[in-house]
Amino acid sequence: MADTNKDVLVIGAGGVASVTLHKMAMNPDMFTGRICVASRTLAKCEAIAREVKSRTGVEIETYEVDANDVDATVALIETVQPALLVNLALPYQDLDLMAACLRTGVHYLDTANYEPPNEAKFEYSHQWKLHDQFVQAGLMATLGVGFDPGVTSIFAAYVRKHHLSGIRLIDILDCNGGDHGHAFATNFNPEINIREVTADVRHWENGGWVTSPAMSTSVSFDFEAVGPKNMYLMYHEELESLVTHFPEIERARFWMTFGDAYINHVTVLQNVGMTGIEPVEYQGHKIVPLQFLKAVLPNPGDLGERTKGKTNIGDIITGPAKDGSGEKTFYIKNICDHEDCYREVGSQAVSYTTGVPAFIGAALMLNGTWSGAGVFNTEQLDPDPFMELLNQHGLPWTVTELSAPADF
Repeated sequence: MADTNKDVLVIGAGGVASVTLHKMAMNPDMFTGRICVASRTLAKCEAIAREVKSRTGVEIETYEVDANDVDATVALIETVQPALLVNLALPYQDLDLMAACLRTGVHYLDTANYEPPNEAKFEYSHQWKLHDQFVQAGLMATLGVGFDPGVTSIFAAYVRKHHLSGIRLIDILDCNGGDHGHAFATNFNPEINIREVTADVRHWENGGWVTSPAMSTSVSFDFEAVGPKNMYLMYHEELESLVTHFPEIERARFWMTFGDAYINHVTVLQNVGMTGIEPVEYQGHKIVPLQFLKAVLPNPGDLGERTKGKTNIGDIITGPAKDGSGEKTFYIKNICDHEDCYREVGSQAVSYTTGVPAFIGAALMLNGTWSGAGVFNTEQLDPDPFMELLNQHGLPWTVTELSAPADF
């Protein structure tokens, strides 16, 4: 998609958007055009723009838009005329923003797949259905360019390209060893986070999905730079795309660490109905319990200064070796320090590990390294340039061969 227009429009003004905008401004050789940001609350955009300017001297244009209103987004795009729209808003808004891009001839990137507001069910099918429309329009839509999904899928593509001729087993391990000092808080949008962790678990095994209750399966794992943590089997959206694009996969699982206090809080909140997504009537008003809970919980964007410790996220992948030497297992991962992230861009590592990949993906689309017409997941694209930029821009990775497949 490389052309003379290098302007970019970011939709969303949360912690991830702040990281992405900081990194764009810090790399003017990669983002040579205008950088613009819009959200429902103009003041949030202006606050990020002020912080970015104070750190980098770069001016960011700010706008107000309701991302649920396709016509309003179309009008904004026609005003800004960007080459690329980077969707860092809520996953409920993916389809509306993709529709606006199709109407205006603008390429699209997001970090999380679509979820219907009235059903806690993440799935790519809604966005994949738009593939032919993007092909016909000559536009590229790149989905899930965060860390998980995003980097974890690129890790899989990298190992498959350089070390294995196929993937038989893949386990994605997401550990946040950070401590923010609150009795209970989520490290990204509380509404999305709690919907994820309270949903039924699904993992892929022997050609089909296996379902189990939320938080019903856990094992202890010793994470480098963090230590032993209980990790819980969860469903996560990259499983759907990985088993679709790498059909040889026999088993795919996603694991995330949670402390006992977090599990206890979520259990109690779920038991008393505070994680519900159906509106209830209170004093003449319709209130969604989970949205009210989000309003009273700490803002993840404010956790950066308080959070200490590290994240450790990666894949353990088993398959036939490229050199024909039999089956091999590789562990590919990134370790990120919360305090380092805060010093660089004023955010904690969970926002950083999502915002940096979005910045890299946007750069690769703008310069034409990632190109094509249609709707793509990250594992369908060349992993090498992305992996190189991860090392250069704050998310270095390592890959090591293990003596045996994952035994959990």
